[in-house]
Amino acid sequence: MRVPGAKVALSTASCYPETCTTAFEMAADLGFDGVEVMVWTDPVSQDPHALRGLSERFGIPVLAIHAPCLLLTQRVWSTDPWTKLQRAREAAERVGAPTVVVHPPFRWQRDYARGFVEGLERMQDETDVVFAVENMFPWRARSREVVAYLPHWDLLELDVPAVTLDLSHTAVSDSDAVQVLDALADRLSHVHLADGSGSNKDEHLVPGRGNQPCAEVLERLARSGYDGSVVLEINTRRAVNRDEREADLAEGLAFARLNLAAASSTP
Repeated sequence: MRVPGAKVALSTASCYPETCTTAFEMAADLGFDGVEVMVWTDPVSQDPHALRGLSERFGIPVLAIHAPCLLLTQRVWSTDPWTKLQRAREAAERVGAPTVVVHPPFRWQRDYARGFVEGLERMQDETDVVFAVENMFPWRARSREVVAYLPHWDLLELDVPAVTLDLSHTAVSDSDAVQVLDALADRLSHVHLADGSGSNKDEHLVPGRGNQPCAEVLERLARSGYDGSVVLEINTRRAVNRDEREADLAEGLAFARLNLAAASSTP
């Protein structure tokens, strides 16, 4: 039996509305291999010194920094998107994280979008930290579809060397996650594990509770020798208390480990 090379990490976003500090504690208690820090309005998430302290206190490494690319975080660190990426890179270097997760530009960030691919390539040349661009999805309202991201939400339409595959986002975009995984090949450096039902909402369900091929994706990753991070990024906002939230996180962790190990044990 081969030990899976992939590390299973917890996104701090999975613990919202709990704090970043609580996310580190939960990750350590439940046995995750590390955390991905979603940089957002929590001041601790924005402070590399504080993050290093949490990593040392709980004995759990930071495996990725998610740059503040959400609508909610448009003013975090800066309103300039290149400054955000620069600070995300600096944070990753200071905490020892190998990856920065990046969203494609919003369509109204036209100057940023116009130079996104070339600018990201220049930034990548300056660091060993990998900028992994995440797949997104079209926005839909009733029968209308809105182009929300430029140059594109689809990783297969973006000429970037490293990418993050998010399985909740493949559900919203009605993409075939297995086909996307196969097409990405060596560009895949990071995975967000979640599920979705195919609705217009970005649900981030516990894996196994939607219609995405989460188990098959994990098995394929293990068989291919993937040694990046698989990050549990689920929505636990409806949890009535910490015990219920931890139960969802533990279920997601068990799902990841089981399916990675099942493929690794196949002759």
